[in-house]
Amino acid sequence: MPVLHTLRRDARGLLLVLLAAAALHTAPAPAAAADEPGWTAEPAAGTAAARPGGARPYFYLEGAPAAVLEDRLALTNTTDQERTVTLRGADAYNTADGALAARPAASGAPGAPGGAGSWFSFGAGATVKIPPRTRAVVPFTVTVPPASPPGDHPAAVIAAEAGREVGVRVHLRVSGPTLAALTVEDVAVRGRGAAAVVAYTLVNRGNVALAPELDVRADGVFGEVPGRGPRTLPVELLPGQRVELTEPWPGAPVLDRVRVRLTVTAPGGARADAAASAWFVPWRAAGRTGLGLLALGGTASAALFLVRRRGPWRRPADGGAPGGPSGKPGATTPAPEHELTGASR
Repeated sequence: MPVLHTLRRDARGLLLVLLAAAALHTAPAPAAAADEPGWTAEPAAGTAAARPGGARPYFYLEGAPAAVLEDRLALTNTTDQERTVTLRGADAYNTADGALAARPAASGAPGAPGGAGSWFSFGAGATVKIPPRTRAVVPFTVTVPPASPPGDHPAAVIAAEAGREVGVRVHLRVSGPTLAALTVEDVAVRGRGAAAVVAYTLVNRGNVALAPELDVRADGVFGEVPGRGPRTLPVELLPGQRVELTEPWPGAPVLDRVRVRLTVTAPGGARADAAASAWFVPWRAAGRTGLGLLALGGTASAALFLVRRRGPWRRPADGGAPGGPSGKPGATTPAPEHELTGASR
């Protein structure tokens, strides 16, 4: 009984230790200082493009060449100290993988000096001081150059303080004819099995931003191969931009020669097709099979050599000594059998 009592006591102690450890593991950690600028930037409410409740996710501005477009940016200081925020316009572009980004202030990239980012002007000045716990509304204008081509000119309003930046998207369109066009390039199949992907490049050849939809189909030696049905890509392709994408293909065959066809469409009538061929071979299994066939072939060759080596030799027809048919000296020796093949009279 004392032993049983001790075991129960030890079990209760162990249970308490485990419960304490679980509590420490699941208890919320002390709140860390959020790596936030301490202020927010967003389109000011109260325009036609506002969402229910007045919030807008981005600016939308449209006008003819030489037009002056107006809107307002709301800056909110959420801290107890004054903030000094610097404002500028910037060109928007696609990164190589399709994400949206804004060009830095000192960018030497094409379009940075005279792009849509340079059309912005902030009425209250490019530097704004925001008192603690205060919301400031800053008006700005976008002056469209007279010779601006029609179509979308993606841009952003950038608010910065102490090395931190917040970007607000600007959908800016110059009135006039629009063209939705794209191409699919550099199609290739990479990987095998469940890790197979279809790599390709999309290029926006028109003057409007596109929301592309992709359809992947494949045909093999043994018939149609499961591809991937139409789906909208999580990419907004800006005019003149090129992005490199990959599409997972979990239904890729194990053994086949496949031709993969990609069809990309987008609102506005944009459509493009491209194809590529690929071999799917289980090289490891093929290697083992090849070695087996090689060994089998070597064995068969050795057996054939023995048959050929033994085939021409025969004992004399009368079973006698090697003198002649009668075994007498001077009798003619029969010619070897292989010389008579095909020469019988």
